[in-house]
Amino acid sequence: MTGSNGIPRKPKALAAGSRLGVFAPASPAESVEMIAGLAELKRHGFLVVSNHDTKPEGYFAGPLLERAKGFLGTLNSDQVDGLVALRGGYGSNYLLELELEKSLANVKCVIGFSDLTTLQVFLWQRCKWITFYGPMVAAGLNAGAGTRKGYDENSFLQAIGKTEGGWKLRLKGEPVLAGQSMGKVLGGCMTLLEATIGTPWELDTKDSILVLEDRAMKPYQVDRVLMHLKQAGKFEGVRGIVLGDFPESEPSVAGAPTVREVCGRILRPLGVPIVFGAPIGHTVRPMLTIPLGIQARLDADGEGTLEFLESAVVE
Repeated sequence: MTGSNGIPRKPKALAAGSRLGVFAPASPAESVEMIAGLAELKRHGFLVVSNHDTKPEGYFAGPLLERAKGFLGTLNSDQVDGLVALRGGYGSNYLLELELEKSLANVKCVIGFSDLTTLQVFLWQRCKWITFYGPMVAAGLNAGAGTRKGYDENSFLQAIGKTEGGWKLRLKGEPVLAGQSMGKVLGGCMTLLEATIGTPWELDTKDSILVLEDRAMKPYQVDRVLMHLKQAGKFEGVRGIVLGDFPESEPSVAGAPTVREVCGRILRPLGVPIVFGAPIGHTVRPMLTIPLGIQARLDADGEGTLEFLESAVVE
């Protein structure tokens, strides 16, 4: 089901008492991590009414049809108000083989990061769904609010619960190129965004504030992805860029360029505001939650701020 006339489709807001379903489109998680994440959702007053429960199959959380059923069944259930992914890893791309858009009913909050970028890009390109790049049950929520490898509670609750626009997010980064711009916030995990190139759901980045983050990449690997995105035209018409802090991505040779230097060299010539080092997606700092698909103003001065000019959810 696509958005009429390409108008973004906003899900209903989530608050204490909302019923959440946990789905696992990618890799499995340790049960102790899952239990901790579920407890954190319950601490906020959410009711977890549907939980992933299939036997792992290699590096997948379960067989493809079971993973697809876990997503679609939860999404289309009248008993579920919103969806939170179990974790990332790998495997969400397989669900896109099943012509998902023919089976999507009501718009609901879909929350996750990492491998979930695949689904989030698909839902945006095919259906104009607003989704949420934020913590998952066993990747962020399990560690708790405000902790190392945890999540930022305020941005999480505002993103999925605030029905008015005009709220600001401190990006806690640093400018690569200062300035201000406006655009639609899109993006996610850099290598997964890159993997959409050449597919029918390739991300259209024009007029966007583009979020790019990843982990455990050597600076030359970040360089290669950025050059591919550049040569594929993905930076044409981009209004601004927000980069993650790229943990575990130090140069392997002393004195070699850092990820930040690589990003500066390739992206600064675009002449748009750029912030580096925001705790988005893969980060050891409390992870920010970013709504994908809504209009925002990027201010790349100081630590950087992203002001959302509209809500991501409706009452």
